[in-house]
Amino acid sequence: MSASDSLPAAKESFFTGFSKLCKGLAVILFLGHIAVQLFPSASTYLTLIPARTVPFGWNLITAGYIEQTIPGVIVSIVGLLLFGKLLEPLWGAKELLKFIFIVNISTSFCVFVTAVVLYYITQQEIYLYTPLSGFYGVLSGFLVGIKQIIPDQELNIFVLTIKAKWIPSLVAFISVSVSLFLKESMSYLPITLFGIYTSWIYLRYFQKRLEAGLKGDPSDEFSFSSFFPELLRPISDPIASILYKLVCGRSEAKEQALDGLLPSSESIMANRRRERGQRALEQRLAEKLAAVKSSECTLPQEDAAGKV
Repeated sequence: MSASDSLPAAKESFFTGFSKLCKGLAVILFLGHIAVQLFPSASTYLTLIPARTVPFGWNLITAGYIEQTIPGVIVSIVGLLLFGKLLEPLWGAKELLKFIFIVNISTSFCVFVTAVVLYYITQQEIYLYTPLSGFYGVLSGFLVGIKQIIPDQELNIFVLTIKAKWIPSLVAFISVSVSLFLKESMSYLPITLFGIYTSWIYLRYFQKRLEAGLKGDPSDEFSFSSFFPELLRPISDPIASILYKLVCGRSEAKEQALDGLLPSSESIMANRRRERGQRALEQRLAEKLAAVKSSECTLPQEDAAGKV
């Protein structure tokens, strides 16, 4: 057995272990891309075209699963499988599906409202008739979920080593920067930004935590300001306060009173969430290392057998 033959065994744990839910959604993304390629008129009914959303309201849901380009569908499928493999064991299949649905439809709704507002401001019909679609909103939301679970885990991205808690902010910064130079990327910018924001809103205030009987994650490490460097936090804090009142309808004084009732419980559950995420990640790394060692041990034994 050659070294090249042992390579699949070494990487088996990386390319396997995807759940039925993630594989099923990957098939939907692939079929959605094929549909709009074979039948271009289908994009009229499946993608988000703000001028036609009122009669075709279902495109608020379907647009998120339609990738119009080959690179887009590849990135979306790979991202779904890898991020889903990390998050589903911690959240469960039902919660992961709920998260995808909520982030997808809320992102599409925000993009729709933004396009309509921009049309009334500029009177440019391009905002109403440009087909918008893509799974990037949910992928960005997955990054926020990873930030919540393993914020201090260092990840290697090309030549950079960055903590997981900064990845959503980095993606947002890159998206904005690229859109300034490439007009083609403008259609992806609102999807990415609203995906990050709506997923944070859901995880911060509404996700049910059965182990605690509470909702959301009120820890300081997952606050709106945690997405920004220290220098910008005096600006982001007032914005976060306004957004919180709009979303939850509570005053800061009332929230502080509620926090005073359960300070230890909130802190304990936030720490448990991160510990679970860290253990799951360490377990996967251990499995990959075991697979590599197993393949290395098998190779010398088979070579020795061949010599005999």
